[in-house]
This record gives sequence, structure tokens and C-alpha cells, in this order.
Amino acid sequence: MHNYVGFMPALRWQDALDILIVAFVIYRVIVLIRGTRTVQMVVGLALIGLAFVASQMLGLFTLNWLLNNFLGSLIVILVVIFQSDIRRALARMGAGPFFAARPNVARAAEELTAAATWLAARRIGALIVIEQEMGLSEYVETGREIDARVSRELIETIFMRGSPLHDGAVIVKGDRVLAAGCLLPLATDPNMAPTLGTRHRAAVGLTEENDAVVVVVSEEHGTISIASRGRLLQEVDSARLLTRLHRLRS
Repeated sequence: MHNYVGFMPALRWQDALDILIVAFVIYRVIVLIRGTRTVQMVVGLALIGLAFVASQMLGLFTLNWLLNNFLGSLIVILVVIFQSDIRRALARMGAGPFFAARPNVARAAEELTAAATWLAARRIGALIVIEQEMGLSEYVETGREIDARVSRELIETIFMRGSPLHDGAVIVKGDRVLAAGCLLPLATDPNMAPTLGTRHRAAVGLTEENDAVVVVVSEEHGTISIASRGRLLQEVDSARLLTRLHRLRS
């Protein structure tokens, strides 16, 4: 036992720093791809890796040869498959906290509350998604990219009757409107009230599988609702909405 311990190298501070950096990089990659279609590709590559190991263990020489040639070009394949994600990641690094001002989430909350109140008073339907920890790139891609600072005028204009983006959802991240006219999944809960419209079902449907918070303005009743964690809080007044939005992460 003493001989074994003697062969163990002493842990240097550089080793601890190295481990922390690698762990942070892995964590940021997971956060970046979570909630996107990239996750499905990563799962597919993991299955190919498992098939390669299984072919070696079971002596499936032809399959092993094919997978070995495939994995031999893995770096090139990864660059081709994830080129858009790599560009997006590099762009986010360049626009990170060391290079850009911190998002003014408090101001964005006030603008969203004012817009939702204005729309509700005029019974104009709206669906506003506020991104949290989990990414929403999969849904951003279904709409029209905007990438503009949040303002009540912009939100009101998007949802005005006759606007080509009126029927879709607006996706907000921090103090930026990422996209409008986005498509969301409908709720799978069979116990939802049959009187709820498509907007409310879409809001609940998204929050069943994502940690986003969704603000819904009813076109029929002129009321505001908040969807979170698969649940719907109805008839929320502007003061309560503002308080809830202020509590969201920046």
C-alpha cells in the first residue's frame, strides 16, 4: 500500500486549475447546445461511438472497419456538422461580459409589462417567451430573426392586427428580442381547460419541456397570463407581471 501511494504524483495548483478550466469549458458547451437540435446530433455521435466499441468486442470486423474510417475523420465531420454552432459560440464569446455591457433586464421587464398591458387593454393577442437557462435556438430558427433591443413599441408593432408576425411568438433573451413569428409546441396535458386557446396551449407546451417563462395576452378576454413549468397563472395584473419579470435571471 505504501509503495502504491509513493507512485501517486503530488497534485499541483496547475493541475487543479487545469481541471477547473476543462470543467468550465464542458459546462459552457452543454449550456450552449442545451435546448437545440445539436443535442440530438451529439446523441447520434455517442451511439456511433458505442457501436464502434461493441463491434470490437463482438468481433464484427466489417462494421468495425466502417466505423473506424468514419471516426478517423471525426474532426472534419464535427466542423462540418456544427459549423453554425461554432460560429454562434465564437460570436457569443466576442459579445460576452468582457466585451459588452450587461443586459438591462430591469428596463426590459418594464418595457414588456407596458407592452402587454397596452395589448391587453385593446384585446390584441400576444405570446412573449423569455429565455432562461435552457436555450431556445430550436424555436428561434422557426421564426424571423430580429435581434433588436426590447421596447414596448417594437412588441406592440409585432402583435398589431395585420402584422405578418402577429400569430407567432416573440422570443426575448436578456434585453434583446431574438426573433418573432416563432412556432411553439402545444401542451400535452389532457386536463387543460377546453376554453383555453392556441396561444395559452403553446405557452404551457413550451414550459413543459423548457425553463422559459411565457407571457400570454388573450385576444378574447383581454387578460394577461404567465406560463411557467407547465402551469398557467391567469388574470395577472400589470403590477404582478412586473414583479414576476423582475425576479427572472439577468
